[in-house]
Amino acid sequence: MIDLRIVREDPELARTSQLARGADPAGVDRLLAADAARRAAVATADSLRAEQKAFGRTIGKATKEDRPALLERGKEMSAAVKAAEAAEATANESLRAAQFAVPNLIEGAPPGGEEDFVVLKHVGTPREFDFEVRDHLAIGEGLQAIDMERGAKVSGARFFFLRGIGARLQWSLLNLAMNTAIGHGLIPMVPPVLVKPESMEGTGFLGAHAAEIYRLEADDLYLVGTSEVPLAAYHSDEILTLPAGQPLRYAGWSSCFRREAGSYGKDTRGIIRVHQFEKIEMFSYCRPEDSFAEHERLLAFEEEMLAAIDVPYRVIDTAAGDLGSSAARKFDCEAWVPSQSAYRELTSTSNCTTFQARRLNIRYRDDDGKPQIAATLNGTLATTRWLVAILENHQQPDGSVVVPPALRPGLGGLEVLEPV
Repeated sequence: MIDLRIVREDPELARTSQLARGADPAGVDRLLAADAARRAAVATADSLRAEQKAFGRTIGKATKEDRPALLERGKEMSAAVKAAEAAEATANESLRAAQFAVPNLIEGAPPGGEEDFVVLKHVGTPREFDFEVRDHLAIGEGLQAIDMERGAKVSGARFFFLRGIGARLQWSLLNLAMNTAIGHGLIPMVPPVLVKPESMEGTGFLGAHAAEIYRLEADDLYLVGTSEVPLAAYHSDEILTLPAGQPLRYAGWSSCFRREAGSYGKDTRGIIRVHQFEKIEMFSYCRPEDSFAEHERLLAFEEEMLAAIDVPYRVIDTAAGDLGSSAARKFDCEAWVPSQSAYRELTSTSNCTTFQARRLNIRYRDDDGKPQIAATLNGTLATTRWLVAILENHQQPDGSVVVPPALRPGLGGLEVLEPV
């Protein structure tokens, strides 16, 4: 949730952020009204409690004749305090709801919607093919690496099996990503993929994107769509040691689950948009003033991995209206997909500033020893979807695929994937 002090001091900044996202700026006014009401309720309750406490001392000094009337007055005051405390609790809940309804303040993101991103750079040149390009599914089926038909038979639409060389290729990719993360000092993690509601809400996933999440109603647990969620909640209600310029970084390897609500008819062929996939997710905790440099650093780690699989890609600055509620700014890396003659997202990295940490009560001690709210960031280092770019960009006329050199050690030195 956003910092109330910023909203109080500069409400126009918050309204401008809302407008850039395409959200209702009136949400800021509702938040300010709820904040004022809550402060008034707290002041009233505090005043009545102080009055009650002072009155209690007079009862002990009262005469026997005066005591019954004073006791009756004490009961009235007690009832007034209870009513004021109930009003205070209601005001606290109203403020919480109003604050949770306002997304993070954008930090440099371009205004607009999904199509209003800014291209920051292109890396590599799309390959010119002198044969008919196959899509990743046709290639994967030829290699007996992807089985969508049996995935649908066993689990339904948008599920699949990776088999044989497909499974091995994914393991090689994810191991390379994890080793890359470890090489940069990230702590490897295998987190739980079922989390409590407060963990999901704390990271901002129970708002506009709640329909994307699988919920186990009997246990009141959620399946994560990214290990960002358990990694963010890992240090909830803690005070961290975060020296200036020294972020605390993790890399989580997990299965991820998404309902893909509202995506019917989109990317129904192959493994671009599916319900279950594997992912290596980076997660950083740092001081807020270090978050912008850390964001660039996570992007550099992602680009290192993209260079390793040798595919053309571009980096975009995602427009405010296409940001998740937690993100202040997000960079996407989109790889060239030859069968679609288009760039498609492979990775993203988001700076969530203090938004998630404020919800999850994650703090650090500043140089004076005073607790302060930390900043959090996340970034994808590899996912199952990367197989799409690898298979399509490195395909050969006979349906074989040249393995990028960086992935060969994980495949026992295999240089070419041959059709079966």
